[in-house]
Amino acid sequence: MREPKVEVGILFEPQIEFVLLGTYQLNGEELSGKQTATFNDGKILWKGRLYDELLFVPANERTDSFDLIDVTIGINFHWERKEDQRFLGALKIIVEGKKLTGINVIAIEDYLTSVISSEMSATASLELLKAHAVISRSWLLAQIQKTKEIADTHSNYSAYTETEEELIRWYDREDHTRFDVCADDHCQRYQGITRASTEIVEQAIAATRGQVLTSEGKICDARFSKCCGGAFEEFEYCWEDVKYPYLAKQRDSKTITELPDLRQEAEADKWIRTSPEAFCNTKDKKVLSQVLNNYDQETTDFYRWKVTYTQQELSELILKRSGVDYGQILDLIPIERGTSGRLVKLKIIGTNRTLTIGKELEIRRTLSTSHLYSSAFVVDKTEISNNIPGRFTLIGAGWGHGVGLCQIGAAVMGEQGYVYDEILLHYYIGANIERLYE
Repeated sequence: MREPKVEVGILFEPQIEFVLLGTYQLNGEELSGKQTATFNDGKILWKGRLYDELLFVPANERTDSFDLIDVTIGINFHWERKEDQRFLGALKIIVEGKKLTGINVIAIEDYLTSVISSEMSATASLELLKAHAVISRSWLLAQIQKTKEIADTHSNYSAYTETEEELIRWYDREDHTRFDVCADDHCQRYQGITRASTEIVEQAIAATRGQVLTSEGKICDARFSKCCGGAFEEFEYCWEDVKYPYLAKQRDSKTITELPDLRQEAEADKWIRTSPEAFCNTKDKKVLSQVLNNYDQETTDFYRWKVTYTQQELSELILKRSGVDYGQILDLIPIERGTSGRLVKLKIIGTNRTLTIGKELEIRRTLSTSHLYSSAFVVDKTEISNNIPGRFTLIGAGWGHGVGLCQIGAAVMGEQGYVYDEILLHYYIGANIERLYE
């Protein structure tokens, strides 16, 4: 197998401004400098002519680069912002809906160099960076294979079920059909060569070149999140109802392996309200700075956290985020939890409407202006008058979905002397490490 290329969706706007910093070719014509492409009646307007698609190919893939102007990063997250970004490889522009999509076409190992630099601080330990290189490569190739299988079988993929009583929805990268992955946290955070890579990141990529995690003869769907909160979540509780043996229930610890059944409400309540021992239970700034970029370090409490809403704040928030008018919120009732204590189904009881929602990301999106850190939370109601709470406090655990590698836990393992294969096999139970290409 030769090293594949990947198509990464970067920018989704009615107009895309970009700067070709080397020599690029389009239909045999050599180009450089600032360019503007605009959506125009289902086509791309560029230099006075209309196109269905544009592909700018660098004369030298190793040195030529391009800038995209005003790329939105952290879409729908608390640190969303715009910045100019620079990329190696080719630039493809296509039409999707009533916008243009800017796509970077790049070799996988170059893509991974950026992903590791974007996802984590380049000051991370070599073993942590090597582990992350393997899972990022595995996840990407597994998603590309999955998309191909769906296309080949013409299967109807659904991530949405709705009845009068329930709205169950999950979010995965099947949203993308015209490119392989997007550049934001929805897939893997990718910011081209904007975040300068360091020698240690390049060393980690080179040392693991072509390596992936496999299980039962297939590349692992190697998910990861910032902080599991002390217990691993299982895939089926966040996405489609599929069991992967390597994404199983386990405690994020080598010294204490016993884990309560956090699907039981009493056990989940006790777990979330306390601070159990785990690799990711750390406030060590040296460790956290390895995993968290500057804007991620704006968040300080994530192993255990707390959010408080007044009645008015919560009812207005839920209406704005869901479009459902529940009236005043009377209660938030846990219906189903996963193996990490994360809520899979939550019943919202209001004076106008009652509805059960899920899965975990739908819950997080509904109960926050961006995303709650996780759906592993319990609810305290106070200031109750005429059976209507005046205040809701959400006490929670972890940051992200908690499936697969826990980045903060893995950083602690790296600091404690674990090597990358030990880190990987802690988070991906019973998996194998194989090399797909040289």
